[in-house]
Amino acid sequence: MEWILMTLASLLAGFVDAIVGGGGLVMVPALFAAFPGAPPATLLGTNKAASVWGTAMATWQYSRKVQIRWSAMLPAAAAGFAGSFVGAWAVTVVSADFLRKLLPLVLLGVLLYTLAKKELGRHHTPRFAGRAEVIAACLIGVLIGFYDGFFGPGTGSFFVFLFVRLLGYDFLNASASAKLLNCATNIAAIALFAAKGHVWWHFAVTLAVANVLGSLLGTHMALKHGTGFVRGIFIVVVSTLILKTGYDAFLR
Repeated sequence: MEWILMTLASLLAGFVDAIVGGGGLVMVPALFAAFPGAPPATLLGTNKAASVWGTAMATWQYSRKVQIRWSAMLPAAAAGFAGSFVGAWAVTVVSADFLRKLLPLVLLGVLLYTLAKKELGRHHTPRFAGRAEVIAACLIGVLIGFYDGFFGPGTGSFFVFLFVRLLGYDFLNASASAKLLNCATNIAAIALFAAKGHVWWHFAVTLAVANVLGSLLGTHMALKHGTGFVRGIFIVVVSTLILKTGYDAFLR
C-alpha cells in the first residue's frame, strides 16, 4: 500500500513541480507519513533522488519550446550547485531553526507583492543582457542554492519569483529557467545524501518514473496554457507553502 500511495504522490509532485516548483509540498509529507520511523535524512535524500528526474525532464521539455537564456542560466546553475553544496554543509554545523519562523513571513511578502502587481510576470522583457545578466543570474543561483541546501521549502518558487521580479522574465520563462537551476541544486544535495548513505535507491527508482510522468503532464499544461496559468499555479503553491510553513513554525 505504501508503494501505491507514494507512487501517486510522486506523480502529483512531478506535475506541480514542473509547472512552478513546490513538489516537495506533496512528496516530503507523504514520505514522513508512510515511513514515520525512518531517519529524516533518508527520506529527504530519497525524495531528491526521485524528484531530480522529473525536474530534468521538465527542463528538457521547456527547452524545446521556450527560449532559455543559456548563456546566463548555465553559469547560474553552476553557482546554484555550489551554493547548495555549501548550504548542505552549513546545516551540519549551524541550526536552521531561525528560518522556520522567518520563512512564512517572507513567503507572505512574495504572495502579497505578486497579487498587488497584476502585470508582474505577464510579459517577457528581460532587464539585463550579456555579463550583467550572467552576474545577476549567478547571484540568484548561489543565494537560493545555498537556501535549498540549508533549508529547502519553496526553492522553486523563490527562483521563479526572483527571475520575474529582478530579471524581468514572464512566469513561463522564469519557470523554465528555474527548472534548470533547481536540477543543479538537487544534484548537489543528492551527492551529499548519497555519500552518507541516505538514499533508498530501490524505492527512488519507482518514484522517479512516476515523477517523470507527472512532470511531462505538468510541462504540457504550462506550455499549452501559458504565463497566466503558471502565475495562477504559482499563487496557489505559495499560498499552500505559507499555510504549511506557518503551521510548522508557530502551531506544531
